[in-house]
Parts: sequence; structure tokens; C-alpha cells
Amino acid sequence: MNYLLIPKELGPIAEKVEANQRISEAEALKLYRSNDLNALGIIANVVRERKNGNYASYIHNRYINYSNICVLSCQFCAFAAKKRDAHAFEYASDEIIRAVADALPLGITEVHMVGGLHPTLKKDWYLNLLRGLRALDPDLHIKAFTAIEVRHLARRIFHMPIPDTLKLLRDTGLGSITGGGAEIFDPIVRDQICRGKETAEEWLDIHRTWHRMGGRSTCTMLYGHIETLAQRVNHLRQLRELQDETGGFTGFVPFAFEPQTTVLAHIKAASAFEQLRNLAVARIYLDNIEHLTAYWVSMGLPLAQVSLSYGVDDLHGTIIEEKIFHMAGATTPQQQTVAALEHAIREAGREPVQRDSFYRHISPRPATARHTAPAPTELACA
Repeated sequence: MNYLLIPKELGPIAEKVEANQRISEAEALKLYRSNDLNALGIIANVVRERKNGNYASYIHNRYINYSNICVLSCQFCAFAAKKRDAHAFEYASDEIIRAVADALPLGITEVHMVGGLHPTLKKDWYLNLLRGLRALDPDLHIKAFTAIEVRHLARRIFHMPIPDTLKLLRDTGLGSITGGGAEIFDPIVRDQICRGKETAEEWLDIHRTWHRMGGRSTCTMLYGHIETLAQRVNHLRQLRELQDETGGFTGFVPFAFEPQTTVLAHIKAASAFEQLRNLAVARIYLDNIEHLTAYWVSMGLPLAQVSLSYGVDDLHGTIIEEKIFHMAGATTPQQQTVAALEHAIREAGREPVQRDSFYRHISPRPATARHTAPAPTELACA
């Protein structure tokens, strides 16, 4: 590390990181308060290189948002709807299975599926959907459902304890659960932006339960709204503590809040500077989570490419179709080609590699059109 480029006040932190020592919450807060973005990138890249060398990964996947009908009304969310709302949608399970089948010839290795807390979909709808997706290709990884969806399914749809619900979902085809719904763990913030959603303790406990069953998951943070820097650090602390306990998180994926079409539209969107700083601090602090993903859907591919110099080692995936951030006002594309992701990685001086859902490096699956992405499949509303 070139200490000539590190300001004096960050020197002790840089020395700890270089010695592979854990930084404290107070030190993470000091990093968040620093405006020396280059220094933060230098320190973060020490962690990145130690964990992942010069590789930067991506996954070839297909997103499915199966419905936005939801019993909650989170203030930050422009995705959710009630059944009577004009923008409400709900897809039939056979339409979803057909959309994934259409993407298989492209070489996808994962289907990533989340939705709202639907009040009336039945237990068999979810189980038959998982069975149908599994029947398409036994090697296709099904990554689905946030912790709040799992809790909703257990309590209101399956009427089963959460461990039994997770076991049933796994036995029916679920490969991993997603990290969404974490938002910010602070209870005061949650009461203001997502009242009625699961608590931080409930989110953490569902992931803890899944990890103890041998499952893996990602973890997330929604930042750039009403939270303080100290509340961000507290969020990261709780993720790090659970990872110390279970080791079940494969990667951390922070999302910048999209304010355009929500009741929080008065909030200024996170700047590029703030997004890079947040990624760098997360990489330095989360020393026990191996991978840091830049979610290009939220930040755009050009900025995600720059983030490869601020601790990031993964650019997420091809996506093919995404609704949640775009319904909130995101103007980024809804898909990327493999070629575009690999080109962005090479331009940043990193070596591109395709990964699986657990961030393991893999060889690309045979595909008839690997270097061209399809137009998003239009699903018919049920």
C-alpha cells in the first residue's frame, strides 16, 4: 500500500487493514466521514486483492418478479401494489416457467425470483412453480424469496414454522434465498420507511435458520434515504456478527435508494461519490464476507465498472429483466449481455470470470446466443 496517498488520520486504519486486522465500528464511521475517495479505494482494494486477486465475476441469470401485489405499504417502495391498483401485476406460474425456459438456451445458470407479499396465492402455487422450474433443468439454480417473503409464506400461506417452511421450499427445488428486505436494521428507520415489515431480528433469524440448515444467501443494505452514517455502520455490524456465527453469506450487495416515484421523492438520490464510498467502506469493514457486488441495475454499468477500483469484485448478472428498481424510477437498462459485462471488467483492468450462485468460478454453459441478450420476455398477467 502506498502510504503517501493515505491521509494521516486514516493511516492507523490502513495499517490494520494491511495487517489483516479487523476494524471497529468507530473506525468504519471515520471512513464514512472521509472525503478522500482515492484513499478509501486504495484501502478497500487491499481487501479485494487479498480475497479475490484480480478476478471480477458476473453471473448469467434471469430475473423474475412474479407479482407486485403486497399486503404491505412500505414508504420507500414504488414496486408494491394492491390488487385494485392500475400498476398491479401477477403472473401465472406456467408463464414464468415458459419465460425461464426461453432463457435457458442462452446459457443462464440461475433464476432469481422475488415478489410482493401476495395475500391470496396458494401454497400449491409456490410449490408447483418451484417444481416446474426444477423440471426444466436440474442444474438450474433457483434463488428465490426474501426473508420477509419466507416469513409471509410460513405464517399466512403455508401455516408452518419457519424452519419447516424453509425445508419444504428446499426439498421442492429452492437453492438459496435472496438478501432483499434488510433495508436498514435500525428500528426507528424501519418504522419510518417500512412499518409493518419484519424486524431486523426476524430478518437475521431467518437467514440464521437457513444457514444452519446448510443453505447460503446474500445480504443487502438499502442506503441513501433517511438513515445516518452511524445507522449504516450498525447495519454492517449486525451482518458481520451473523457471518461470524454462521459463515452463510456468500456476498454483500448494497443498493442506493431510488427516490423518484415514492413518497420519499423529496430525498436527494445518492451521488456517485457516495455510492463508491459506501462500497469501499463495506469492503473494508465486512472482512468475513468474501465478495462485494456492485448492483449495476441501480448504479448503472459505467459507475459499477469504476467501483471495481473501490473494493468491488462482482458486477452481479445479466438480469434480462428487472422491475423493482425500474418501477422506482431507475433509468438503467434492464439487461446486460455477457459480452458487455466482460468488456467492462477488462477495461477496468480486471480478469472477467463467470460465477455460479455461490460466487464459485465456472465455465460458461453452452448457449446458442451467448453474446446476444434477448428482449425481456413479456409475461401475461394472470
